[in-house]
Formats: sequence, structure tokens, C-alpha cells
Amino acid sequence: MLTAIEIIAERRISEAIAAGGLDGGSLKGKPLVYEDDSHVPAELRMAYKVLKNAGYLPPELETRREINRLEELIAATEDEHLRLRQMKKLKVLNLKLSHQRRRHLHLEDAEYRRKITEKITVGGRATGGQR
Repeated sequence: MLTAIEIIAERRISEAIAAGGLDGGSLKGKPLVYEDDSHVPAELRMAYKVLKNAGYLPPELETRREINRLEELIAATEDEHLRLRQMKKLKVLNLKLSHQRRRHLHLEDAEYRRKITEKITVGGRATGGQR
């Protein structure tokens, strides 16, 4: 038996298909992009997703993304000298990430804090980056 939410969702999907709103456009026939957010603590995933969609990634998440990219590069590299340099860089990034994790709410980064506070509105007007 369907729940009320499932019934409403099915109805809205059917209406959108009938109106031509779900024709797929440029994405039709292409696989969905899977975003692996398993490295983000569960209680922070929604906040990180909202910030990411707004174009603002916390420095910690940017570092994690760079670490993932570098790990893939190391796995694909056959040159031992290049792999050693990449592993040294990976060690530095892991130390940086360890330091970032210890910071309270990840807002000590002045540039990141400035970007976030510019987006915050108080009483319908932007705060202008003031705290």
C-alpha cells in the first residue's frame, strides 16, 4: 500500500511527464552522477550539500576531494619517482586535513567564513559579511 507522500509524488511525476517537463533534455540516456559523501559526517551532509550547491565548499571538503584525486592518480601511476612525489604530497594533504578537522565548526578559515557570511541575510537584507 502506498503512503500519502508516495501517492502525491507519483501524481506530480505523472503531471510533469504529461506537461513535457521530464523529457530529460541534455541528460537523457546518460548515467546519473554519483556523489560519494561517505567521507562527510552524517550530521553534516545536508549542510555540506547546501553549501556545495551554492558554490561554497568548506576547506576540509576541498582537501578531501584533492586527497581522493591524488589517491586515484597514485594508483594509476607506473613511474616510481612520480609515485613517490605524489605520496609525499598525499602525506602533506593528510596532515592538513587532520589539522582542519580539529578546528571548531571549520569556520576559522577567514576566506570561507567571509563567503558564508556574505550569503547570510538578516531581516531580508544581506549582512555584508559582518559578524
